[in-house]
Parts: sequence; structure tokens; C-alpha cells
Amino acid sequence: MFQNIRLPVGQEAQRLFHGRGHAWPGFEHVSIDWYNTLALVTLFRESPQEWLGELCQWLQAEAGAGSVVVQYRCRPGAPFETLAGECPDFMAIEEAGLKYGLYLNRSQNTGLFLDMANGRRWVQAHASGRRVLNLFAYTCAFSVAAIAGGASKVVNVDMSRAALSNGRENHRLNGHDLAKVAFEGVDIFRSFGRLKKHGPYELLISDPPSFQKGSVDIRKDYAKLLRRIPELVVPGGDLLLCLNAPELDEHFLQQQVAEFAPDCVLVERIHAPEVFIEAQAGKGLKVFHYRYQPEAGDQ
Repeated sequence: MFQNIRLPVGQEAQRLFHGRGHAWPGFEHVSIDWYNTLALVTLFRESPQEWLGELCQWLQAEAGAGSVVVQYRCRPGAPFETLAGECPDFMAIEEAGLKYGLYLNRSQNTGLFLDMANGRRWVQAHASGRRVLNLFAYTCAFSVAAIAGGASKVVNVDMSRAALSNGRENHRLNGHDLAKVAFEGVDIFRSFGRLKKHGPYELLISDPPSFQKGSVDIRKDYAKLLRRIPELVVPGGDLLLCLNAPELDEHFLQQQVAEFAPDCVLVERIHAPEVFIEAQAGKGLKVFHYRYQPEAGDQ
């Protein structure tokens, strides 16, 4: 396995090993991420302590890791363990010149999903002068990219007010004007009226969880969102539609759009960084750029 770990390029946040893609047999339970000389090893099943010790030494010697931390996603509460150096509760990390907060020892997720790096770059490149609706915003990483790209306004929507609070801190880390950013801690599917008041939007981003008990079941709920596009997005506006459910392939999302938002035309697919190798196509993150063209559906 060690020979297939990528060495970090600079200090930017990046994935070094993506076992979850099942491309490296026997190591499907291992991911390794790099955060400004801190190597975070995420385990989805238990691994021998002797092997972890060898991995720690390798990351220090070959990658130059100052700290090596393990998160046991296979254990209740997803606890962290420090193998070398320190495990800070919070640290500011960088990606593409932008800063984001990384939260360790708090919860299962640390604040930034690295497989979406190219999606954030796309948003930054397409946000200039536009009103942006960021649905399922989490810690507002797309919002940070949009404001950095010159968006006139971003509306972040998520049920978790704690996540939105972290998103507000992400904007502060980058010195952004918070007058251009709104935070709505509401249930998206019960708040379309409120979302319309902030619009209409030239760019809509939807990156939903595949399932969240009591709030989201993407098999049923993507259709509810797609039906609302004419109320939310201006003609000619862009949509970044995401799907991160291994059991649903890209055809699910494309079929949903064709049925419930036929005026949306597929423009391109945005791929994850190349380190996110998937042994079986369609299992990993799916991200598509659509354009809302109501005249196209009338032809």
C-alpha cells in the first residue's frame, strides 16, 4: 500500500490515498488526507496497531508529516487518536488559495470534503456578479469559493445551524464581506417561499446528503427540488447538481433531471481530483453542470 500513497504537493489540503474507491484490494477501509503537514488517517474498520505504527513512520519520513492522527470511523463516535505530533481541535487549512476551518475531535466530518475540490474551483470561476443559492451548504465551502469569485450574493441553506456557524467563520478566515452572505438554518423542503425571497438566482448549487433521518432521502427528495427550479433560477442560469450516494449512479440524477426539470440542459461533468480513483465507475462523487433553458423544452 505504501508505494501507492501520493506524496503531498505543497501544503494545500489534498488526499494522499483513497482506499474507499476499492482500487487497492485489502485497503478499502483506509483514506489518508493531508492538511498543512498533518496527515489524517481515516479507518472504516480496525487495523493492527503495528501496521499503524509503520504507516506513521512512513508518513513522517517520506511525506514529511509533522503530525499523524487517526480517526476511527469504525468506532462509536468516530474518535481521534494522535500517533505523532499534535491533534488540534481546530486549524485553518488552505485549498486553491482559500482558507477553511478543519475541526478535529468534534464530530464525524471535519469540515471540508476533498473530493469536491474541482467543484469549488468551478464555482469560483463561474460566480462573478451572480446571485448564488447554496443548498445543503454544510460549512459553506461553495459559498467561500463563490464570494472569492466575485458573487454579488450567496444564500446558504442547511438544517444545521452549527455547520452554518462554521461556514460564517470560513468567510471570516478569508476576510469576506458578510453583507454579501446570508445563512438560512431551515429545512429546504419546507422553506421554498423563503428561498424565493432572496432570489432569483443565476447559479444554484445542490450537494445533498444521500440520506439524513427525518430530513433527506435523496431517492425521493431530489425530484422535489428539481420541480422548483423555474421558481428559483433565471433563464440561462447555471446549476451544479451533485450526488454522493454509492448505490445511485449518474443515470439516476440524469433521469431525475429529464423527468422533473426537462428545461435543464446538460453542459458538462466535473470530475473529482484524479487521486479519487474508483474501481467501479459511478460509485464515487457525481457532479454535473446544467443550464436552465426554458426555451429548449418548448422546442
